Amino acid sequence: MTDSNADIETATKKDTNAPSDRGEALSLMEPMRISESSRHREGLADLAVELAAHAAGFRRKSVCEVHKRFGELLPEELLWISDPETNAREKMILGALRERDVEVGQHVAVSPGALPRFLGQFEKTYAKLGKAETIVAAAAAHHRLLWIYPFLDGNGRVARLMSHAMLLETLDTGGVWSIARGLARNVRSYKSHLSACDLPRRNDLDGRGHLSEEGLTAFTRFFLETCLGQVTFMEELVQPKRLRDRILLWCEEEARADTLPPKAGRVLKAILYRGELPRGEVPELLGASERHARRIVAALADHGVVVSNSTRAPLRQAFPAKLASRWMPGLFPEQP
Repeated sequence: MTDSNADIETATKKDTNAPSDRGEALSLMEPMRISESSRHREGLADLAVELAAHAAGFRRKSVCEVHKRFGELLPEELLWISDPETNAREKMILGALRERDVEVGQHVAVSPGALPRFLGQFEKTYAKLGKAETIVAAAAAHHRLLWIYPFLDGNGRVARLMSHAMLLETLDTGGVWSIARGLARNVRSYKSHLSACDLPRRNDLDGRGHLSEEGLTAFTRFFLETCLGQVTFMEELVQPKRLRDRILLWCEEEARADTLPPKAGRVLKAILYRGELPRGEVPELLGASERHARRIVAALADHGVVVSNSTRAPLRQAFPAKLASRWMPGLFPEQP
């Protein structure tokens, strides 16, 4: 066999093994945004502005990179996927686009070979919007990424991380609140809205794309209202006086249970009011010896509620995750 024939044979094998592209039209996922002239648009801009006011350009994020980095944090057992038809198990390749067809409920995702085309259209549509338009389009981008379904598994996690990143930058949230928490607390409505977004256009009043604009509008409203709910929840939860009262109440309860020294609350209170407390001031604050003051500071440190950069550095407040349900009730769902 000549080198030329060998090259042809190699190229043929590569083409045969490449993921198939059935040639689906990109218009199948239209509308990708709710048009400014749409009758469904009314009220959404007001919600977006209200959300921006409460919270305070979408920078390109490769969804493959998000999938890879998130997957690296998962335990080994969560990286294996079972085929629903054959029950065969395969390990998920982090950051790799799927190479076979998938069905999600009633939705048949685009062919694996078409993924680069659809992801290219996705980026083209959502990457260069203005701030207000990005807020309105965040829900549409969330669903359309799930509709494309680029990975064999982990698409929901990637979509929620992407939405968090879009709003983090656009609204300058500082990471204090997240849409992912709101969606997790409204799973049934969330899934119902996603299913409705999969439906084709019903009639001439339902937009001009292949998919239902009414379904996309309803999900957008749900998405933005969920964001507002999270902002409001966190505003109430982190009000300084209420948070301080909850922390000091915890300290009193621990002292009564003999898990903290009786005067430990004075140290926490001083830190809460001043931001940090020099170690040399602790004995005077407590009216105690240096040895007793060190014992109280050590007890607080053992509970993970005070930290410092060194044995001589000032004491600062810490917020251990194990106390989240006591200090910030409702922040995480209660474990069964």
